[in-house]
Amino acid sequence: MPLSPDSAQAHLTRDFVGYGRNPPDPKWPGGARLALNFCINYEEGGEPAMPDGDAQSETGLTEGGAGGFSGRDLAAESMFEYGSRVGFWRLLRLFESRKLPATIFGCALALERNAQVCEAIRLSGWDVCAHGYRWERHQNLSEAEERERIARTVASMQAHLGMRPEGWYCRYGPSVNTRRLLVQEQGFTYDSDAYNDELPYYVRVDGRPHLIVPYGLTNNDAKFIRGGMATAQDLFEYLRDAFDLMLEEGRTQPKMMSVGLHLRLVGHPGRAAGLARFLDHVARHPDVWVCRRIDIARHWWDTHPPG
Repeated sequence: MPLSPDSAQAHLTRDFVGYGRNPPDPKWPGGARLALNFCINYEEGGEPAMPDGDAQSETGLTEGGAGGFSGRDLAAESMFEYGSRVGFWRLLRLFESRKLPATIFGCALALERNAQVCEAIRLSGWDVCAHGYRWERHQNLSEAEERERIARTVASMQAHLGMRPEGWYCRYGPSVNTRRLLVQEQGFTYDSDAYNDELPYYVRVDGRPHLIVPYGLTNNDAKFIRGGMATAQDLFEYLRDAFDLMLEEGRTQPKMMSVGLHLRLVGHPGRAAGLARFLDHVARHPDVWVCRRIDIARHWWDTHPPG
């Protein structure tokens, strides 16, 4: 696999070409035509909230709080709580009943606040990709502050989950220092702070190869609160169409597909029904590798080592 040029800032150089016309054959296990990864965002309790010292309550990626006033938005806070109290357990049942793996995009502070969820994640065999310590803009942190947040996130997950995260994904996008700090920490197998491809690729950071497993915001239930989806059927049809096209393309050019899920959104029954339909649709296709994100990263390191 080719690497970007070897310089201190090489990983910040924009690349408009990528793999181009002839991407590599990923050689997914079993000759699969598509690698499918479900990313379950566990954020509830990690969002900005006045009880945690923030200036106002977070209303983003909810049904919408009361708004229009100063002070705590108890409605919005309660909507976040639904995700950890109800939504997580509904999605856990959907995936476990079908024996399908998933990846937790976890905010460390949110996980600290729910020991039952941490235990369930340990027992599930799902992997965890760090989603920051809590919701904050890494672009506004100093390099020293960001280094401390990364270290705090790793320590917290080791203490509460019994495992360290091997992947990283910032809530609001990375800073110009994030990727270099992850490489310097020396415990991360990959990061997902990129939206520019449908296959993993390497960059060189501090003279070392570093793996990017790109994410995507298109196959994402956030469209429910941004006007792009209204019903369970909307979710099912959108995911099904993306899946079917990529599966057909996979006859000659296999790729990976990420599906982003939020417990306080798709965790509601009228939306979860669409996710259940999609999971059953996937199960009817044996030539798909449904996997954890760390499985994709390890496969790439082993099968396509950096050149």
